[in-house]
Amino acid sequence: MTPPHAPQIPVVVLAGFLGSGKTTLLNHLLRNRAGNRVGVIVNDFGSIEIDAMTVAGQVGSTVSLGNGCLCCAVDASELDTYLETLTRPSARLDVIVIEASGLAEPQELVRMLLASDNPHIRYGGLVEVVDAAEFPATRKRHPEIDRHLAVADLIVLNKTDRVAEADLRGVREAVAGAGGRAAVITAAYGRIDPELLFDPVLRPDEDDLDRQLSFEDLLPEEDRTHEAHLHTAYESVSFTAHVPLGPRRFMDFLDSRPAGLYRIKGFADFGEGDRGNRYALHAVGRFLRFVPQPWSRGEERLTQLVLIGSGIDAGALLKELEECRDPQQDATDELERSMWGVLRYVRQPDDDEA
Repeated sequence: MTPPHAPQIPVVVLAGFLGSGKTTLLNHLLRNRAGNRVGVIVNDFGSIEIDAMTVAGQVGSTVSLGNGCLCCAVDASELDTYLETLTRPSARLDVIVIEASGLAEPQELVRMLLASDNPHIRYGGLVEVVDAAEFPATRKRHPEIDRHLAVADLIVLNKTDRVAEADLRGVREAVAGAGGRAAVITAAYGRIDPELLFDPVLRPDEDDLDRQLSFEDLLPEEDRTHEAHLHTAYESVSFTAHVPLGPRRFMDFLDSRPAGLYRIKGFADFGEGDRGNRYALHAVGRFLRFVPQPWSRGEERLTQLVLIGSGIDAGALLKELEECRDPQQDATDELERSMWGVLRYVRQPDDDEA
């Protein structure tokens, strides 16, 4: 059984048809890790694992599933074996990325993750990479791409440097239409901001001069200062409340979150709904999880959230969150009932038993 407040490692599925630029994007993320230690599972299709060898040059703990498509497995036991290896405390990983085969059914990979018995992981989102230059041809050759886009949490429209502006607008509209509620961002050479997928990590043990050089340290200066051309691809909204949130109002907000809102992370204070705990919030696409955590002694009790997406209305989101503030607490019994909506998304201890 997992300790009550042990952190869970997000598992991100990186999918896309052959040639879309998945491996290029993954290598970019590994060179710009935002301080994270990243574990990689390469779900390569075929006996000669070119992608696996490419990625292996960038990260020390690459696990190749080899010989066939992961989603063709009878059950999730094989995936759990690899996840068990990567989630051992000795690995000290912050995030795991599964690079799916170009022939994989991404919804099956997501299903297997959500059905996993591993209590050390949580779903980190399905990222679908699309070749903007070849999208019409890919769609004609693989009409199932619309199904893949429909289940994605984030769509990266890659290789946009190869498409004229007028044509790119048409491709983006087509992709967004097929993608439903997914956030859509554009990229060239797979260069996306790693903070879309990874939370920045500050490691006190790596502040000294004797620490091992990271990939970022080895990059030329011009490659490390990528923020100027990456942060324009999405919007980030910060919200802080010094009074508790109304649980029912906040759940109404989460249930109706708009298309394009990709991630929500942070902590929520529900006041008298649970004075002993704050609630860590992890939302990606349609997935939502709350993790109760005890307040530290002397810690200021407030709500702090960051919302990340593409094409979102920051002002409207902040207005809706402001309306979730609840300075006038309900009667205790009513407040307890209103917490039921939150508790539905809390993993119970019994769920952690293998």
